[in-house]
Amino acid sequence: MERPAWAPRSIDISVPSVSRMYDYYLGGSHNFEVDREAARKAMEFLPGLPKIMQANRAFLRRAVRFATGQGIDQFLDIGSGIPTHGNVHEIAQEARPGARVVYVDHDPVAVAHSRSVLAGNADADVVAADLRKPQEILTSPEVARLIDLDRPVALLLVAVLHFLEDADEPHRAVAGLRAALAPGSLLILTHASFEGIPLPEERAEGAVDVYRDIRNPLVMRPREEIARFFDGFELIEPGLVHLPDWRPESAPEDEDDFAFSGYAGVGRTA
Repeated sequence: MERPAWAPRSIDISVPSVSRMYDYYLGGSHNFEVDREAARKAMEFLPGLPKIMQANRAFLRRAVRFATGQGIDQFLDIGSGIPTHGNVHEIAQEARPGARVVYVDHDPVAVAHSRSVLAGNADADVVAADLRKPQEILTSPEVARLIDLDRPVALLLVAVLHFLEDADEPHRAVAGLRAALAPGSLLILTHASFEGIPLPEERAEGAVDVYRDIRNPLVMRPREEIARFFDGFELIEPGLVHLPDWRPESAPEDEDDFAFSGYAGVGRTA
């Protein structure tokens, strides 16, 4: 297999990557056949996966515009993945020129491609780090340079927490990040769930098994457990809802049924 210029020498391109599978679902080009094969296998059980990812990105764009409308001009996007159309810095800096954005991911391809995309953008940067180690993120040189934690920040945890098992203590990681945020900060979050998927749970479980087989377990939490991530935040209307139902820009009833898989919400620190 020939290694493209954008793929760091350090990565094993024979092993599927969650970030590259996500890129494939969205129609991107930064993925390999091994990623496409795993994604297609997951889609045999859950054919609406691309629709779910599209709804997830659409929510992200709406939430970032909401944040800029609230006067926020600092964004910390953890688990940001491979850049695609409608990135956080593009939306935020269009709405608020000079807005500062730090992306965080532990996937080397996501980090390398983010650096390429951000070249020449003094108000955006990327950190190679893991959500499970929030202090490493908060004390990174990139965050120190661009993010003033004494002012409100929009913290994005979009489609990332469901890749942390309970043993990874995801609620503790979110609490550690929350403790560093100034009053008026926002948590922008999405999470996968069996609730809302227009298929029997036992069939959707087949897609979960694909992620388990590639050693990236996908944890489908119920709504009440996802809501716990907002402890210490005040949920903003309409609360924790299915992806298309969060401040929609078009009629939710026109959305594909699969778009209602999983939950989205935005909370504010007191």
